[in-house]
Amino acid sequence: MADQGPSVASIRDFSTWEPVLRLLLADHPHRHAAPSVRVAGRIGRHGWSLALKRRPPAPGRAAQVEDMQEEFDAVQRVQGALAEAGVDDLSFTAEIRPGGKTVLRLLGPSPAVESGIGTPHPGALILVDGSLPEPWRRLPDPVSGAVPAPSADLELLQRTLRERLPHAVGATQEEIAAAEARLGVTLPDELRALYQVTRARWEDVADDYEAAQRQRAAVGCELFDLDGLYVADASSRHCRWEFAAMEAVVTPPDAMVQGLVGSPGWIAFGDNGGGDRLAVDMTPGPRGHLGQVIMLSHEEDTGAGLVADSLTDLVLGRPGAEPGTPHGRRPPVVARVNVASLKSIRAAAHPGLEVLSIGVWDGAPFSLAPVTGLPRLRTLTAYPGTLADPLEIAELTGLEFLELGPQEWRVLLDAGAVPRSLSAAAIVVHGVQDPLPIVDIANEVLALWHRPQIIRTVLEGDLAPVA
Repeated sequence: MADQGPSVASIRDFSTWEPVLRLLLADHPHRHAAPSVRVAGRIGRHGWSLALKRRPPAPGRAAQVEDMQEEFDAVQRVQGALAEAGVDDLSFTAEIRPGGKTVLRLLGPSPAVESGIGTPHPGALILVDGSLPEPWRRLPDPVSGAVPAPSADLELLQRTLRERLPHAVGATQEEIAAAEARLGVTLPDELRALYQVTRARWEDVADDYEAAQRQRAAVGCELFDLDGLYVADASSRHCRWEFAAMEAVVTPPDAMVQGLVGSPGWIAFGDNGGGDRLAVDMTPGPRGHLGQVIMLSHEEDTGAGLVADSLTDLVLGRPGAEPGTPHGRRPPVVARVNVASLKSIRAAAHPGLEVLSIGVWDGAPFSLAPVTGLPRLRTLTAYPGTLADPLEIAELTGLEFLELGPQEWRVLLDAGAVPRSLSAAAIVVHGVQDPLPIVDIANEVLALWHRPQIIRTVLEGDLAPVA
């Protein structure tokens, strides 16, 4: 897309960016020798990435805000303009001539492009609006034969909680019904029984921290109140496309918990105090129990682990256990070929392969022939220079995500061979590269799907030394 001239918005006012550019220029190692200096970076409302050397604090003293005050002030000037313009994030590149004449290019935003991480280059390109990687589309398998665990005991559960929490305020039937209406699900019997003893509202303990701690000890977790209950379906675990596309979910035949990102049958009701969520599982695995308690780790984007066979067991401190790892496991559905893992594409190939990642490699480039025709292959990422013939990608007709280096994308684009099955794509860039050619490639890919382009806005100014 053609460069645009400046507008009246403050984010497109050169003076907004001038303090940041002066800092980058002052810190550039070749500012006195090069015919011109190029700088680049990214600033968002909640963070930034700038090639600035942080000066270490004085010996024996921790870093202080004032050590970076000039950087903070310069960035906050831009962040304020971003907020005013309703823009979350912008990357930029600038060419600064010796006399100070400067051409600044703002790159973005585009609703079809995720922000880059620690780089001015674009993140994932969303080619199909609203698309999600396959694991995020996966629904639980039917569980028609699942039954509650023998340990589930409503009378024992309530009696134990009342003994431990004699002054607790229970939820009314109307409050429980309101929660069910909000969630669109009927609460499992054990969960209803729990809230009938304690509704877990902070005001019920009169801001008494010790009483809240006693409630946590009594239940076995930090219990949400009824307003805090939520369905932990896939939408509750947001993940960037380029990371989510590398995930896969599998449910072994002896699993207690289904391998999923989330489920409409996972009702999150508490926290372990470290950010991991506890949920009642109404869509258990082949060997699981209806209403078992599972934990969703905040450090993982998929899956859940068994905590207890029932809420009764959780309250009584009787943990559940997954079956041991079976012998003769099937080949992995996510395969990594690189200097530290698999050493060939053939070693990764099997009918169940979903994700192939080709990383750093010091040998001859690879042919993709061994994975041509695999029925489930949906993600391919390849480190620049690792493919013998990028045009072989055209034979992978089921790809939904593709990440390649700029040169490989250039080959596909020039040959008209970009797979049209893609829902998202990414350009992997290593080392210091000018963002502008990368944005050009990204816009060519976006254009194939008629998606919004990354707009390049040109601003001109002068960074001559201030008198």
